[in-house]
Amino acid sequence: MNAVIYGICGKMGHTLVAAAADFPEIKITGGVDAAGRFPGIPTFKCAAAITPAPDVIIDFSRPSALPDILSYALKNKVKLVLCTTGYSAADEESIKEASKSVAVFCSANMSVGVNLIVDLVAQAAKALSGAFDIEIVEKHHNLKADAPSGTALMLANAANEGSGGNKKFIYGRGGADAKRNADEICIHAIRGGTLPGEHDVLFIGGDEVITISHTAYSKKIFATGALRAALMLSDKENGLYSYKRK
Repeated sequence: MNAVIYGICGKMGHTLVAAAADFPEIKITGGVDAAGRFPGIPTFKCAAAITPAPDVIIDFSRPSALPDILSYALKNKVKLVLCTTGYSAADEESIKEASKSVAVFCSANMSVGVNLIVDLVAQAAKALSGAFDIEIVEKHHNLKADAPSGTALMLANAANEGSGGNKKFIYGRGGADAKRNADEICIHAIRGGTLPGEHDVLFIGGDEVITISHTAYSKKIFATGALRAALMLSDKENGLYSYKRK
């Protein structure tokens, strides 16, 4: 597959180029980045300028790039691997609509391990049948823009689904009257230094706590997951895909 990396000059762009060396089936033929040029790889300012059209675009940029990416993909029938977090409800609807015409793989976290614990969290929430309180703690480096993380929201949605779908999401807790309600899932975001991505889902009951955790020690796991996703789309014409088990 010929692949273009959207946001190629960023940290994940560099990581993707390096990780692609382990995927002989994928060739990085270009990149998109308004801020600069990637040495040795044709770099375009926007998706509309990409030529020739690749088989797939892998995006690790920002939600604001989505209209540019979708417009080009629909016009040129290019598959998409969307790895960006922070999409609005309108963005998600646009992605869903585009997937009727092209193959789109979309996930807030491309790690195979994270997608496994998403399933485990849903199973645990169902098995514990509301008898345990659910709290999520996520930690990231001090340059991460969005909070809570897209992964924390994935985990919260999985816990809510497993619990029956009636939980309210609370973001942090404070004040003089902050007593916990039974219908809450509270998400706490910590930012500092060079912390790796850490996510803990705590099921807290009477006299016992069950914790499901994941720690990302490098960005390579996300790049590897994205490249695997691109290969997954190689024989797909259209549809919306993810690592989620059915």
